[in-house]
Amino acid sequence: MKFCSECGGTTETLIPEGDSRLRAVCSTCKTIHYVNPKMVLGTIPAWGDQVLLCRRAIEPRYGLWTLPAGFMEVEESTANGAMRETMEEAGARIELGSLFSVFDIPHVNQVHLFYLAQLKDLEFAAGPESLEVKLFTEDEIPWNLIAFRTITATLKFYFHDRRQGVMSIHTGDIRELRLPHEPYTDLDRRQ
Repeated sequence: MKFCSECGGTTETLIPEGDSRLRAVCSTCKTIHYVNPKMVLGTIPAWGDQVLLCRRAIEPRYGLWTLPAGFMEVEESTANGAMRETMEEAGARIELGSLFSVFDIPHVNQVHLFYLAQLKDLEFAAGPESLEVKLFTEDEIPWNLIAFRTITATLKFYFHDRRQGVMSIHTGDIRELRLPHEPYTDLDRRQ
């Protein structure tokens, strides 16, 4: 940040008094500009033993599959953002369930949250950011074409919990995450 969004003055990078990190500080009005992680919100829209995935029509990962998700907007809750993204990307009407996964991705300054969801009907269609949307059983998912490691992890945990008959909340740092019944490997340095 070179200019202050409050007054237009130039900023300098320094550690403000009482802080421990470098921040952009306005040299004119002294406003401290904090940079915080972005929230990515999504759902796991289910219909029976299937989940609804979207094939991306945008970069990054154009053409790969993902759960419907996107960035949180100002003045919305995480739940409302997840429902909005599901409608925008998949045209899907859902009944939102409980929070299912929360993954920190520190190297890209993001936190990904996914909610369980039930499709209300089979009336869904690709939105402007999706090439297509489709229901998949676990065996049909194109695992090698999943766009992001958080999606792979969320889906693996979802199907594992479904087989166990108990849905739990899953959290972690994506760099250190071990998926159910899987030794740790760095599945996706791209995220």
